[in-house]
Amino acid sequence: MLIDDIERYIALRRSLGFKLQKPARHLRSFARFVTERGESHIRGATAGAWAAAAPTPEARHRWLGYVVRLARFLRAEGPADEIPPEKLFAVPKLRPVPYIYSRDELARILETVGQLRRQKPNPLRRQLYVTLFGLIAATGLRVSEALHLRLGDVLPSGVLHIRETKFNKSRLVPLHKSVAEALEHYLDMRRRFAGSDDHLFLSVQKTALAYTTVNYTFRRVLQLANIAPGRSPPQLRDASPAPMRHEARCGRAPLCCPGDLYGSHRYRAHLLVS
Repeated sequence: MLIDDIERYIALRRSLGFKLQKPARHLRSFARFVTERGESHIRGATAGAWAAAAPTPEARHRWLGYVVRLARFLRAEGPADEIPPEKLFAVPKLRPVPYIYSRDELARILETVGQLRRQKPNPLRRQLYVTLFGLIAATGLRVSEALHLRLGDVLPSGVLHIRETKFNKSRLVPLHKSVAEALEHYLDMRRRFAGSDDHLFLSVQKTALAYTTVNYTFRRVLQLANIAPGRSPPQLRDASPAPMRHEARCGRAPLCCPGDLYGSHRYRAHLLVS
């Protein structure tokens, strides 16, 4: 049955480091659709009919792409499956132009974050976002990597352990002395609010901070700091902490230090963890 081939395909791709969370879910849905039509192999017309039910043009193209890659995998084993026309739902891909923050703008971002409204359910809100955005700017971490950090990932001598990130790889990230000091200052406060969740950055619900919450807060900070006001409405991807990673790699990012938010970053390196 097709579902057996799909499970085998998913297992192989995951063994190579791909997570395939959404593709796996959609491919299983496709298998049910195929079965309901009384078929046992991939047919181009069936794949097109299934993908046409996606909610947006981009999603239709993406869904069909999942089936196309599966079909290519199965065609290597025999001719029973058809490869659907890949460009059936193709849409122009318009990538937003990334906005690279200047050193002054990064400093203003951290200043503004430090003035956010206090929240009773989250007394560490200011310190949390100053540390989070400063850490991303100073180290080049992906937003998801920073949000997945746990208390035990802050190692002695100023080193972060980034676990199972892209392609399931892990690495060590050494911190500049001023960054390590700032992080330790935050940890002293964070440990006073110990609970069942050991994530470094907690939400109001005392669970891991959500990516959407971080992006919303960051866009709000940009508005308050009057940074790039002409870029309206801000795009989720280019008006997010992600572009700050570029500054870290160029050595232009300020560090989030309790006494000096604007120190200079000169050292960054990654070591793979086997």
